[in-house]
Parts: sequence; C-alpha cells; structure tokens
Amino acid sequence: MSEQSVAPSAEVIVYGATSAGVCAAVAAARSGAQTVLVEPGRHVGGMTSGGLGYTDVGDVRVLGGLAREFRDAVAQHYGVSPGHYAGPEPHVAEQIMLSWLEQARVDVRFGERIESVVTAGAEIDELVLASGARLRPGVAIDASYEGDLLAAAGVETAIGRESRSVHGERFAGRQEIKPGRHSMPWGISPFRDDPAGRTEGVVLPQVRDVPLAEVGEGDGGVMSFGYRVCLTTARDRVPFERPADYDEAYWELGRRYFSTCVGDDRAGRFIGLEENLPGGKCDGNSLGPFSLSVLDGAAWEYPAATPARREELRRHHERHTRGFLWFLSTDASVPAHIRTEMARWGWPADEFVDTGQLPHQLYVREARRMQSDLVLTEHDLVAGRRFDDTIALGSYHIDIREVQRTWQWAWEHPDPEAHVVSEGYLSVAVPAYGIPYRALLPRREECANLLAAVCVSASHVAFSSLRMEPQYQMLGQAAGAAAALAVATGRSVHEIDVALLQSRLRESGAVL
Repeated sequence: MSEQSVAPSAEVIVYGATSAGVCAAVAAARSGAQTVLVEPGRHVGGMTSGGLGYTDVGDVRVLGGLAREFRDAVAQHYGVSPGHYAGPEPHVAEQIMLSWLEQARVDVRFGERIESVVTAGAEIDELVLASGARLRPGVAIDASYEGDLLAAAGVETAIGRESRSVHGERFAGRQEIKPGRHSMPWGISPFRDDPAGRTEGVVLPQVRDVPLAEVGEGDGGVMSFGYRVCLTTARDRVPFERPADYDEAYWELGRRYFSTCVGDDRAGRFIGLEENLPGGKCDGNSLGPFSLSVLDGAAWEYPAATPARREELRRHHERHTRGFLWFLSTDASVPAHIRTEMARWGWPADEFVDTGQLPHQLYVREARRMQSDLVLTEHDLVAGRRFDDTIALGSYHIDIREVQRTWQWAWEHPDPEAHVVSEGYLSVAVPAYGIPYRALLPRREECANLLAAVCVSASHVAFSSLRMEPQYQMLGQAAGAAAALAVATGRSVHEIDVALLQSRLRESGAVL
C-alpha cells in the first residue's frame, strides 16, 4: 500500500451494514484494525435481520467462522441445539449482530450514504459521504447489496444476465417459457380491455410490455425483488389494512389468475405461511407465479438508479407488498378458503416497529457484480471446483428467481391468443465449491485498497448461488480479515500472503 500524506480516518472502512458488512467489520476489528462501518440506513444485518429469517443454507458442513458463530448464537438465544431453527426472529438477528459490533468496538455510523470517491493513483484516498463527511480508508470494503462503492471507485461491474456465449454457460441468458410451480397458467390475457386476449392493446399492470430476447441471449435481466414479510398468528398480531393508495386496477391480473385456478389452491401457494421461525412466526417467501415478487421490470432499473429513484422503486415494492396481503385477504375473486386462511395471519407487533411492520430491507437479490481478473462461473460451481486461494465455500443451488412477467402470442386456430407468461426461474443443485480470494479483488490497476464482500466477481448464473446470507457472512469475514492483514503488513490487498489469510480464517473456524 502506498504511503498517504495524511493518516487514514480508519484503517478499515466498511460500506454497508449487511450481514457481510457486519462480519467484515467484526473480523477486521477482532484482528486489531481500527474499523468504521458506514450504513446508509438505520439498521444492521441486511436481509438476515430484514425478513429473511428462514435462512437458505445449502450444505451446513460448509458453514464456518462467523456464519457458524451466528448459527450457534441463535441456538444459544433460544436454548436449543444449533440448526433447530433455520433462522431467528428478525429482531433477534439484529440484536446478535449489534452485540458483535459493540463487543468488537466497531465505530458504526448510520444514515451515511456514499456520494463519491476521491482516488490517488490506483487507491481510494477519500470516501465522500452525502452528509459532507470525508473518510480516509487504509482499506475499504464494499459490503452493500448494490455495489455502490465499487462503481464510485471506477471498478468494472456488470448488471444482469449475460448471453450463453460469454462464458459458455448452459443456464445463462433468457430462459425458455416452460411450465412449473413459478409459471403462469395458460389462458390469462395480458390486455386490459380484452380478457379474451385476441385484440392487442394496453397491457395490465404487473406485466412488462417489452419483446423477449431470444432464448440464451443476454438482456440485462435482474432477478425480481420483493419483501420477505414476517407474519404471525399470535393474538396480538397487527391486522392487514387497506393501504391508503390501494389501486383496484393494479390487481386485475390477480383476479384473472384466480379465475383460472382449481379449487385446491391454498394461501401457501402464493406466500409461505408455515410457522418456520421461533415465536410462532413465519418468513413469508414469494411462492408461485403470483406472489410478493414484483415482476414488472422494476428490479432491472434499480441497480444503476439514483438514490431518489431507488426510493421510488422501493416504495413501489412496498405498495405491492401491502396491497398483495390486502388483496389475498379481501378480494371477492380470491377463493373463500384462501381469504379464511389469510384472516388467521397478521404482522407481529414486536417486529419492525419503526417501519410500520414492513421489513427495513428490500430483498435486492442482485445488483452490480464486479468483473475482475477471475470471474466465477457456472462451470466452477457445477464441477465443485476448489481453488488454491479458497477463502469460503458455497453449496446452495444455482437459484435464479423469476426475472420478468411478460406476454406472448400463441398461434391458435382460428385466431392467435395472447397469454401472460413468467420467465427466468430455475433451480439447479450443485456440490460444495470454493470461492477464491481473487473473486473479492478488483483488478489491481483499478483499485489496490478495495475489496468486495457482496458484489463479488461472478457471472449472473454463479452469483445466483453465491448470494445467500451465510455465504455473505463468510465472504465478509474473509474480506475483513484480509483488509486487517493488508493494513498490518503495509501491503496492497493484492499482495497479502493468502496462505497466511487462510490460516487465520481456519483458526477462527472457517471451513475451506
């Protein structure tokens, strides 16, 4: 690392208090580095404390270090054996992470968003925050879901899915329209004024009116976002209410959907309603073709949007979420047994009390991805490849959620008919695989004192497996330990002794 004329504000500065950011900051501080954690919002933990309580782990044998420490802390909190619960209640997850930060004496700064980066040569000299504050890092870590620090520092990133030809990946690009649990049933017209789907016109809300790319071609498509809602059947639950901005026309797609449904559909086909969290609570996931996920293309715009536009898109997702729960609970088109089941549920009174029971974190399934000298691809995952510089293991499926809801013509006799279709979903099992340290590194000529802990260097397909919260926790720990090592030895993040880093990670319980 080059000498700086002014001492850094902190030896390690982490941007984004996601679970990766918390683990990065804690690992750096435990390694002896003076550490600052900068968070644009008011909470820590990202999706781990923001609604995704039922954690997607994959093979639990790959969990190590702080990811396993978190799992053990959950078990200790509830007085059960590790793994008894797939995850904690949201407020418990945040309590655990706040306690870690306090014990490690990390300086946490809430309500601070990055505005720009000042570079000196191939290093970050200053982080300029929207408040006007300026921080000088020894090493910086981008642990945001969006990769905003990477972009501000001039690091090459990609957004959305590539064509199959880029990396030769079987599952890349636009997917075929196939039947499945997440597919729309055939026979729903996309046209607002023609329920028969024969006369092209204005499409319904929640349907993209954009031509489909050819199968296998890249289109920049991003997995849909949504809120993972925490619900309960407890007597003190907060009931669902009709939102003040509820739009009846927005839910016409749902009415047409239910007009095609068979009578055995349950509420759980659309939103997970199993008491899978402690305290009789559930993590309401997006299930089925009509769900909490917003498939109108809002996610495609979000990664590169301005902060103001992102807030508009977040509010769009909030309106969808609150409206969806009200629609399922009350609309006459919804089968009575589904409305009856929904009546048993409501918001937990003790969760997300400062955000009106809606989680504080929108589920940004993907945004930017760094593109560096090594790009992790589908081939590495399917082969279960282990790298010499492995710093964590992954194991979860290649898990690409629906990318869009659009429509297409079917050439029927005597006239063609238009149908709503969902596109993009696939889930493919992979063995445990290594995640190399090089996937955390920008190209050296771009930046020598920056690491990625979330938006690592990967293809769209590979990232769909990497994006699980336990992996983020392990990647964050590796980034924090590497940053502290770079500061301690006066080297760039590209020059540290990776074998020594691996040794220290193993000493802290990492599985490599």
